[in-house]
Amino acid sequence: MSVSQISQDAVVCETHIRATPETVFAFFVDPDKMVRWMGIRAQLDARPGGRYAVDINDSARARGEYLVVAAPSRVVMSFGWEDDPAVPPASTTLEITLTPDGDGTHVRLVHRGLPAGTQRDQHEHGWSHYLARLSVAGAGGEPGPDPNATARQAEA
Repeated sequence: MSVSQISQDAVVCETHIRATPETVFAFFVDPDKMVRWMGIRAQLDARPGGRYAVDINDSARARGEYLVVAAPSRVVMSFGWEDDPAVPPASTTLEITLTPDGDGTHVRLVHRGLPAGTQRDQHEHGWSHYLARLSVAGAGGEPGPDPNATARQAEA
C-alpha cells in the first residue's frame, strides 16, 4: 500500500516493499535495477558527488548528484529536469529512507524544493506511480512497460 501527500514544503510518498532494505537500496544505485522500475536509460555514479542521470523518455531527463549514499538505509540526491526551467537540474532534493518493517522494507521518499502548485502535484503523481512500480520490481516481480517511457515521445 502506497501513501503520498503534499505538505507545505515537500512531496512525501511512502510504500512497503516485500524485500530487504539491501535489496531495495540497489534499485536506487544500480542503473540496471533503476530502469526496471523507472526510466529507459540510467547513468548512476552512486557516491557523494557522483552523477545521477535517468531518462524517463527522450524528452524527460532527470539530472542531479548523489549527496549521501548510506547503504542500505538512505540515499539523498539533488534532482531536476534537463529541459524544464521550472525545476532545472540539481535544483531540488530527494531523500529516500529505507527502514526494515516486518516482512520487508518501509520506503519513504521526500522531495523538497519543488515550486508550489502544479509542479508539486505532478511530482506527487509521478513518485506515486514510480514507487508502485518499485514495489513490484523490488519484490522480484515485473512491473511491465512504463506508460511514461513513450508518453512525451508521442507528443513530440
